[in-house]
Amino acid sequence: MATVHKEVNRPGIADKCDVVVVGAGFAGLFMLHRLVKLGLTVKLFEAGTDVGGTWFWNRYPGARCDVESLEYSYSFSEDLQQEWQWSERYATQPEILRYIGHVAERFDLKKHVQLESRVMSAEFDEVANNWTVTTDKGDVVSARYCIMATGCLSTAALPKFPGLERFKGKTYHTGLWPTDPVDFSGLRVGVVGTGSSAIQLIPQVAKQAAQLTVFQRTANYSLPARNAPLNPDYERTMKGRYAQVRKMARESPTGVAGFPIPDKALLDVSPQEREQTFQQRWDAGGISFTRAYKDVLFNKEA
Repeated sequence: MATVHKEVNRPGIADKCDVVVVGAGFAGLFMLHRLVKLGLTVKLFEAGTDVGGTWFWNRYPGARCDVESLEYSYSFSEDLQQEWQWSERYATQPEILRYIGHVAERFDLKKHVQLESRVMSAEFDEVANNWTVTTDKGDVVSARYCIMATGCLSTAALPKFPGLERFKGKTYHTGLWPTDPVDFSGLRVGVVGTGSSAIQLIPQVAKQAAQLTVFQRTANYSLPARNAPLNPDYERTMKGRYAQVRKMARESPTGVAGFPIPDKALLDVSPQEREQTFQQRWDAGGISFTRAYKDVLFNKEA
């Protein structure tokens, strides 16, 4: 992105609007919804063939969210919160993608979205006080504001292993997974890395592959999720206290209501109390285990 310090004369600007938004994931669609409600004209560009952001691109087998479904959802519409029903405690990628698609349709957002359009440049004219945004499709749009909703997971890190270009087999990246299912039956498969995506992917590939080899540099720290079909009683309870849950989430350092700031330090309690607390959180599942005490993530001894 470049900042231009003199007036920019760009012939052929085909469109003008108040705001250009880049990216149609959770943040981009919410921003679009808010801006339209304010009465602004908005153009949203998305490189993918559909909305969904990271849940559109990361469609590898086993992809699943690590935040509970009832919290990993929009809070701007009470009707939406109450009506949408999640099937599991931690939703899968296909279910989250269906949810985002439903939101886009329900709130009539897609008419403002231009798919399969990658933004190539965004230049700001300090004299005219506006942005000129261009795409790979030849669009040139002038806007007062330009909002990047591209997120932190939008660019796949492709390894530069010597000889990779000569490999005659098929290669895949979890962040650029094909839309059609991949069949690993009878194949020898190598998975490079054991991060979050690999932890989800490896068990699924192992069900099909004739041989699976995992290449690990550094072991990852993982915790049991205790995933299960969503309990109807738990769902009713959560939906009945959504206002409180959302308030807790906004005041939490992690943005999740289930992880409030602990008031005790690990080294200030007895070993018996620590053991009991950790066991309870381990049995409950999820990453609240790491938030059992306020100094776990900051004090090396803890």
